[in-house]
Amino acid sequence: MKTIEREPDGRGDGPGGFPVSMDKGRRTRTDWIVYGVTAVLSLAFVLWGAAWTDSLSSSAQSTLDWLLANVGWLFVLAATGFVLFSLWLAFSRYGKIPLGREDEEPEFRTVSWIAMMFSAGMGIGLMFFGAAEPLLHYVEPPPGTDPAQSEPAIETAMATTMFHWTLHPWSIYAVLGLAIGYGHYRRGRTQLISAAFMPLLGRRHATGPVSKLIDILALFATLFGSAASLGIGALQIRTGMQEAGWIETLGTTVLILIIMVLTICFVVSAVSGIARGIQYLSNINMVLAAVLALFVFLVGPTVFILELLPTSIGVYIQDFGEMASRSGATGGEAMDTYLGDWTIFYWAWWISWTPFVGMFLARISRGRTIRQFVAGVILVPSVVSLIWFAIFGGAAISEQRDGSNPYGNGSEEQITFNVLGQLPWEAVTAVVVMILVAIFFVSGADAASVVMGTLSQRGSTTPSRWIVIFWGAMTGGVAAVMLAIGGDKALNGIQNITFIGALPFAIVLILLCVSLTKDVRSDPMMQRQNKGAEVLEDAVLTGTREHRGEFELVIEPSSNDEPGTDDAPTHR
Repeated sequence: MKTIEREPDGRGDGPGGFPVSMDKGRRTRTDWIVYGVTAVLSLAFVLWGAAWTDSLSSSAQSTLDWLLANVGWLFVLAATGFVLFSLWLAFSRYGKIPLGREDEEPEFRTVSWIAMMFSAGMGIGLMFFGAAEPLLHYVEPPPGTDPAQSEPAIETAMATTMFHWTLHPWSIYAVLGLAIGYGHYRRGRTQLISAAFMPLLGRRHATGPVSKLIDILALFATLFGSAASLGIGALQIRTGMQEAGWIETLGTTVLILIIMVLTICFVVSAVSGIARGIQYLSNINMVLAAVLALFVFLVGPTVFILELLPTSIGVYIQDFGEMASRSGATGGEAMDTYLGDWTIFYWAWWISWTPFVGMFLARISRGRTIRQFVAGVILVPSVVSLIWFAIFGGAAISEQRDGSNPYGNGSEEQITFNVLGQLPWEAVTAVVVMILVAIFFVSGADAASVVMGTLSQRGSTTPSRWIVIFWGAMTGGVAAVMLAIGGDKALNGIQNITFIGALPFAIVLILLCVSLTKDVRSDPMMQRQNKGAEVLEDAVLTGTREHRGEFELVIEPSSNDEPGTDDAPTHR
């Protein structure tokens, strides 16, 4: 059997055609088409938003309305399609294909591998929506479901939250993570997203216009996804500062200052030697988040939270089909509005984070099989999300039922602080939330800016400092524009631009599923299995025909007069 074929990317290889280093000995080269086009368009967007905010706001709203009416269905179908595709890969015969050599052990121990997953994906989102989303669905249930603030509405609120935060987002991440990890560790390609399209584009077009367009769309998606997280983090930190008594008003100026400080922090982290310090702070952050959750669990409605855990799982499974099929065709304008505010916004946000999270998951998963990868990437974070939302969402719903009204005016960024305000040590927990949000963002955004540098410089994992600084600054600029065009309802601006920015990359991910399927079907392990089954079937058919079923299969060397032939079973 021949060794796995290495795709031409100019890198040195280890045994069997596998890469020993991403870019060892190579001078970092900027792809001026990918970087230049994306940089110019992004800068134009920021300047448009800064100089003509109202014009951009109205244009974004008009574009969003048209896209939701005509293309929203694509997000709804694609997100569920990614879940089915990931599970199919895991449970099919392709599930045992490793992301690396067949004799290669996983690079990281399972415990470490699982722990590293928690530094990717959703830390800032869990902090922002942990208490807000279940409570908002309880007070304002999805159209056509249950009466507001009723007992059945609790089940619907938790099931809908699980729908948005468990299988779907992590399946989206798994698709790209598998494509990058398989192509890099098993086929020897670069970690560029366009390299995963080699089976579809062919080697002749591996660096052509289509591949560059794919990397440009990946850059846009990462930029807008990171900016959305920065904007959401700034909203929550601003509210926390008011709750702690540090500021009196919630003006836009405060938001801009917070964005500037966070942007400087993660850019310095990405280009300086303090990456290990940020990693150390991130580990502390995980412990701090666990302590905060344990605190709310113990001093909050403990029994109610424990009861929510099995209830949430059961209702999520029961209502999965209904939630996955919600559309304006049956719910009308109210359903369209709901999907735009919640489900489609989430799918767009997850898709925009996919280049960063998917590449990160690929980097830590060398040696894992496809089945192990899908199981770990989907199940572990889903369990964490279930526990987190049961604790914070359960506390919020319980307080609302008891008349404390943490819902307030329905502002998402205030609900977490309203919930914590009913518990002991309000001032301390408010500061803890701000610290968690800030470090979650800084530790994630510095890696995202490096990923944008990687996409700009032909797959290099050590992009130039100047390009990392540029993308860091652009992330802050886009976040400020997102918040500005939202006006009084800043989150709306984030939702609008995130959806528009993620749509093209959603199409890329759909095509990526086709490319990955073609890739694994031609995998050497699968080719051996197919050849073995073919040889065995031929031997059995011949033995049955010539010996009337009375025969045995024997493995023996080929005859000397037929050099180069493989050993094969013969019949006697």
